[in-house]
Amino acid sequence: MNKRSLGTRKEDEAARFLTECGLKVTDLNFRSRFGEIDIIARDGEYIVFVEVKYRKTSLAGHPEEAVDVRKATKISKVADYYRLVKKLPYDAKLRFDVVAIEGGQVRWYKNAFTYMN
Repeated sequence: MNKRSLGTRKEDEAARFLTECGLKVTDLNFRSRFGEIDIIARDGEYIVFVEVKYRKTSLAGHPEEAVDVRKATKISKVADYYRLVKKLPYDAKLRFDVVAIEGGQVRWYKNAFTYMN
């Protein structure tokens, strides 16, 4: 299995997990010239932008450690574009989460980082 198809499979797994936890997934793999957001969902009044990271083992580090300041800044820019395209109000409540999948274990980090510009 190539990396892209494995990534898609893990993103689908994360979307199912979030749905089971009560979120309503609205978009998968939203792309702009700034980058991509894996999952966009609604959680009550929040629009949730989710980055999914997968590692087979922790030998290369835990998956959530791959979401650094650079990645958070990129996701924030894509979120801005998403808000513009979807005509969302400027004061819409946003949240940035990370779903880390390591082996068969899924960890969900709500508010993993704040908006970065």
